Amino acid sequence: MNSIVTRAVSGATRRDVLAGGISLSAFGFFAAALLPVTPAIGGTHNEGDHAMGTIKTKDGTEIHYKDWGPREAQAVVFHHGWPLSADDWDNQMLFFLSKGYRVIAHDRRGHGRSTQTAAGNEMDTYAEDVKALVAALDLKKAIHVGHSTGGGEVARYVARAEPGRVSKAVLIGAVPPVMVRSDKNPGGLPLELFDGFRAQVAANRAQFYRDVPAGPFYGFNRPGAAVSQGIVDNWWRQGMMGGIKAQYDCIKAFSETDFTEDLKAITVPVLLMHGDDDQIVPIADSAMLGIKLLKQGTLKVYEGFDHGMATTRADVVNADLLAFFQD
Repeated sequence: MNSIVTRAVSGATRRDVLAGGISLSAFGFFAAALLPVTPAIGGTHNEGDHAMGTIKTKDGTEIHYKDWGPREAQAVVFHHGWPLSADDWDNQMLFFLSKGYRVIAHDRRGHGRSTQTAAGNEMDTYAEDVKALVAALDLKKAIHVGHSTGGGEVARYVARAEPGRVSKAVLIGAVPPVMVRSDKNPGGLPLELFDGFRAQVAANRAQFYRDVPAGPFYGFNRPGAAVSQGIVDNWWRQGMMGGIKAQYDCIKAFSETDFTEDLKAITVPVLLMHGDDDQIVPIADSAMLGIKLLKQGTLKVYEGFDHGMATTRADVVNADLLAFFQD
């Protein structure tokens, strides 16, 4: 049975979910990644090692990944947002490693240190690439955590995963069920908004990747916000590491993919975590709809939290993730 919990944080104030959410600065979504894979790679797997390596997909794409912690420990796989990389999970990787977990994060196809692909930059391929990574590392009963576009990747992968591969899933500020407005989804965001993202990526992504994190992604455009230049710069760094073609294509993947049937097909427990001041993926047309489609779903709404809350509110997010993992 699904449940909804509102998590209020001292000092936070409730803001209109949609206010500013469809403005010129409402960008920054998320990405996902890849195709089947054969274990190709660099990185040892001894107990306690902090390994990094690559796997090679059937079409020759190399996917970079980090794999830290004891091999026999509970595995947690982190899926990043658009246009970022595995580095966006630095805080969570360190935290859960310190708690005894095996932590894994990959750079999706076309992003970070993975191959800058011209093809396969859509959700079906991303999910197949995750399957390949999971098979290469022989993960069983893993917990998959996805942010933004990464949440879409998690939904598609978990819905299609081999029996025994997944035990739980978490979607943080995630794109499902579907972002773009249509007759079936009248509350979605207009296609013109995403066309604008594509135009800005093509024209001057270096500037666009400054504007997104400095504005709505972390709520730094809110009155009185304590802006962290380091966070802004790190977002820019990750975005510029990836390939422009893959990032351009991924805008269609995260905005137009319909995950309705994926959510319905998932049988494992799923935690939805969403800030009610998320300007990138407004909660009313994402988590509030997604919770109704899950067989075993729990929704936690965070008062005043932004889209990048895993970074800006890591202490709260990590504590709630840990509680869900241990439940």
